[in-house]
Amino acid sequence: MTSNDSRPFGCAHPTSFEEELVTAMNNFANSADAPTFDAPGITRRSRRKRATAIAGISAALIVAGGGTALASITDGSDSSTPAPAAAITAAPAKDAATLLYGTDAATAIPIDLLGASLADAKGQIEKTRTKPGKVGEVDCGKYGKPGTVIQVDPHSPKTVTNGDTVNMPLCAG
Repeated sequence: MTSNDSRPFGCAHPTSFEEELVTAMNNFANSADAPTFDAPGITRRSRRKRATAIAGISAALIVAGGGTALASITDGSDSSTPAPAAAITAAPAKDAATLLYGTDAATAIPIDLLGASLADAKGQIEKTRTKPGKVGEVDCGKYGKPGTVIQVDPHSPKTVTNGDTVNMPLCAG
């Protein structure tokens, strides 16, 4: 028998090389760590993605369906010309710069004033037949453009109706 030939079938005693090979393979298989599974993190990410998708779809539906409702709001005068619906933007309702116009939070129309200039914000507030109130300035650091709206009071989930006063802090820079 030469060194290149295989051993005959049924030989019960492995060679030292075979024993070392089997031992090395077992050591490698037993030393590999099991993969980690972060179930809470996966759940949070999927919930966040789902909430973002729902908010986006809701905003699109509000823009599409809310534009019809906003067309009946006039510019504050007694003329019968409706306000342009495209001038008022919609956003998710839980924002500190979102004004909810209506009698109750379930049917109110959200109006996002975040980042709007003072003139634009006053125009949008007047279209809802509410009154602009105090305009203050607060330091917003690097998170806002100076002179733009960063918050409204009252904001969602509180609603405003005709004649209510809306206060607006602006970003001081």
